[in-house]
Amino acid sequence: APAPPPARHLFSDPAEVEALRGSLLAWYDKCRRDLPWRTLAATEPDADRRAYAVWVSEIMLQQTQVATVIDYYNRWMQKWPTLQALAQASLEEVNELWSGLGYYSRGKRLQEAARKVVSELAGQMPRTAEDLQKLLPGVGRYTAGAIASISYGQATGVVDGNVIRVLCRLRCIGADSSSPAVIDRLWDMANALVDRSRPGDFNQALMELGAMVCVPKAPLCSECPVKQHCRAQRRVSLGPTVTVMLVFAGVGSCPLCPPATEPWDSSLGVTNFPRKAAKKQPRVARSATCVLERRGCRGALEYLIVQRPSSGLLAGLWEFPSLPLAQGLQEEKQREVLADHLRAWTGQPVAARSLQFIGEVIHIFSHIHQTYVVYSLPLDGDVTLDPALSPSRWVTEEEFHASAVSTAMKKV
Repeated sequence: APAPPPARHLFSDPAEVEALRGSLLAWYDKCRRDLPWRTLAATEPDADRRAYAVWVSEIMLQQTQVATVIDYYNRWMQKWPTLQALAQASLEEVNELWSGLGYYSRGKRLQEAARKVVSELAGQMPRTAEDLQKLLPGVGRYTAGAIASISYGQATGVVDGNVIRVLCRLRCIGADSSSPAVIDRLWDMANALVDRSRPGDFNQALMELGAMVCVPKAPLCSECPVKQHCRAQRRVSLGPTVTVMLVFAGVGSCPLCPPATEPWDSSLGVTNFPRKAAKKQPRVARSATCVLERRGCRGALEYLIVQRPSSGLLAGLWEFPSLPLAQGLQEEKQREVLADHLRAWTGQPVAARSLQFIGEVIHIFSHIHQTYVVYSLPLDGDVTLDPALSPSRWVTEEEFHASAVSTAMKKV
């Protein structure tokens, strides 16, 4: 069995816990940001509608900054103010509204879960974190905890990136914060720390502290409402004494101390915490993309877009005809393979030399460094699209931007 963490890492003093809760909630009441999902959650008397408002915000906020989410959230709630309204929408509509927000599978899973609530759960949201996670696709442990605590008052903690950072600094946790063992300990701490009378506000306060004060770089320690409880701050004030160095080096078998090979860096201060494993480098990929254009019946230029498969990266979104390229492929060969690919769409031979090279577009996905090699091909006359192929259609520039296309294709 793994060794238990020493008491110095835990919230074991009831008086300290109560003081920390009170200080954090008082700060939150005074300093919290005015965000639309908080307003809805605070003013909506129906718990299930409150839960829907929180749920949408939490899914959108995964891997996406608050400033980006606000406009998308407002448009979403205006279009689908209830879970029942979302369940009746089409995936195409969901993808169109989500366009540009990234991580498109989030919107798809959100709609799938809404349909499940309506069709299988009689329109009633699960009311505990355990049931939310078990019954709703796309709802993980964190999202379930957020919905249950904010909407239904369940005294359950939450652990996201902000909470990880705050807890690691408060309790000098220097082991790899992305490891399952450390994450489990952090969940235990969050569940022990959450305020029983105001669990939703407390969880939001903890996340707000990480977003506004206890930030990754240059944290505002002097403004922190719980600095008197922060062991990382205490360590900074003590200086690199022998005792501190021995404790920080993880002498013994403490599972939450950093390894002895990673000593305290006095120049980093509290940002010595948290520690993470080295990030895996994104894989490199290249695709050839062709913007096929024709003059429409009303004289406006139209562009061919085709729909991606229903699973995988950018599932169900629309794009210009594209195909992946092998690494190291010469430019002449790129034209040839793209011309072969385009013959299927146009129903007629395409000469490689007729493809006009436009340039390259780089787009960084979370795990892929993608380069689009962009070509253009004007077409004369009408083109009959093969219905046996993926769905496709001709669109004007205005229609293109209104379609469910990715940010990468907008760059193209």
